[in-house]
Formats: sequence, C-alpha cells, structure tokens
Amino acid sequence: MKLLPGITLALLLVTPVAHSEEPTPMPKPLTLARDGHWLVIKGDRIPSGEIRINYLEAYCRAGSTDADWVTHTVIPHANELVALSDDGSVMELRDRLEDGVTVEHTITASADTVTFSLVAHNPGEKRSEAHWAQPCVRLGAFTGFAADPGTGDLDDYLPKCFLFLDGKPARMPTPVWEKKARYTPGQVWCPKGVPRTDVNPRPLSTDVPTNGLIGCFSGDDSLIFATAWEPYQELFQGVGRCLHSDFRLGGLNPGETKRIRGKIYLVPNDMPELVRRYTTDFPEHSEAP
Repeated sequence: MKLLPGITLALLLVTPVAHSEEPTPMPKPLTLARDGHWLVIKGDRIPSGEIRINYLEAYCRAGSTDADWVTHTVIPHANELVALSDDGSVMELRDRLEDGVTVEHTITASADTVTFSLVAHNPGEKRSEAHWAQPCVRLGAFTGFAADPGTGDLDDYLPKCFLFLDGKPARMPTPVWEKKARYTPGQVWCPKGVPRTDVNPRPLSTDVPTNGLIGCFSGDDSLIFATAWEPYQELFQGVGRCLHSDFRLGGLNPGETKRIRGKIYLVPNDMPELVRRYTTDFPEHSEAP
C-alpha cells in the first residue's frame, strides 16, 4: 500500500471513536383531558405543561354584534364526555343544545397537533338558530404571563399574538385597534363573506383577515401556538388572555346535518412551515399566503 507523506499505517488502522452525544429524544405526543367544561391539552413541549380551552364557551345566534350576550346571543347547551382513550389521544364529546341540536365532537391529539371533527345534527321539526360557536383558548401561561385572567394587565400578552393581514403576519395590537363596542376590551376580525352584524359584541376591527389562522408565540419564542377552523365565523382576541378562531354553523334546518373541522398547531417557531401546513390542511382558505 502506498502511503501519503507523513501518514503511517498505524494511523490508517485506528478505529474511529464513536460520537459520545446521544440523539435528542423526540417529545412525547400531546394528550387530552377533560376538567369540567375545560378541554386540557397536555405535553412536554408546552411551557406551562398544559393549555386549557373553554370548550365550548358558547353556541351563538346571528345578529350578535350589537346584542345582549345573555338574553339574545347565547343558546344554552349541556356537554357530555362520551369517551376518552386510555392513552389520552382521542376524546369524544356530545353537546345538546336547548333547541334540540346535537353536536358530536371527535378530538384527536398527535405529536404537534390537535384535530377536531364535528358533526352537528338537527333532529327536530324547527330550524335551529345555532349560527356560530366559541372555543376559547387561554394562552396567558403559554405566552409567559399570568394564567389567571383576573391578574395584571390583560393586554400584556398582545405583542406575542398574531393574525394575517395583507398576506403577512401582523402582531397585536395592530395599527387599527378599535376601542368602542357594546362590551370592551377585546378585538374582533370579521372575514369576507360573513355579515359584520353576526360576530362577537366586542370592538370590531375594520381590517379584514387574509385567512383563518390566528396564534401566538411562547414566552421564550421557541414555539408557536396557532388555530384555525372551517368554516370560520370570526377571529377574536378576548379578555381571558385568549385567542379564538370561532366556527360557523349557519343554522340548521329540520333534519339537516353539517360537518365542521378545526386544528390546533403546537410547533417550533418556523412561520413559513406553519403556513405551509395550514394551507395544506385548509385549502378552502384560498387567500392564505
């Protein structure tokens, strides 16, 4: 064997030393739990260990933008936990609305998403006024602020939050930030095709969102929480250090069944990759950047 100058046979026969670093373990999949009216998402990647969702906060009638929340808008409902898998990956819920409508929820947790599949059915002989509904996601602890909505400045988490305006992520508070409404504070964004008379009675922005994705960054900016629904009625920032993508039912005729789907993403801070996944999951939101 011909050796290069300065290289000995002994060096060529040395066995390479194995790399001592072990690979970084993959985070465990997200899991689901039910605590009263709260849907609880748990996971190692979540800074506070969990995210709590008032699920569902309310089923709502149309004509809600300038109406009394209690006497006009909210349709009372009762919730039942139907099933929860042993590993916490799949939950089934059933809502029964006062007008007889039933909504079956199948909620599935995976490595970095929670997927919602809903079937709403009106078994009665009268049209249901159930027009839209609110999953209220509490994000104070995730963004590095107080989890208790009764503590501190409730707008402190806003600079961590975003939606899409003019095709780009826009941090809150956005340049257009309305202050007046039947109830304050908060901020509502109404998409194209939805009457501005049929959304939350909080300050309604003149900005129209580019798409149905809304979210926030974790306290250390390493993660993004984001959520979207199809069809969606509004995007909303509320007084519980919360964010909403509220889904639309549009009323149900006698015997009618409708399907709704939603998604929560808990992913590394990579906005282009999040948008790629979102546009794949919700091709109907055609204006997504």
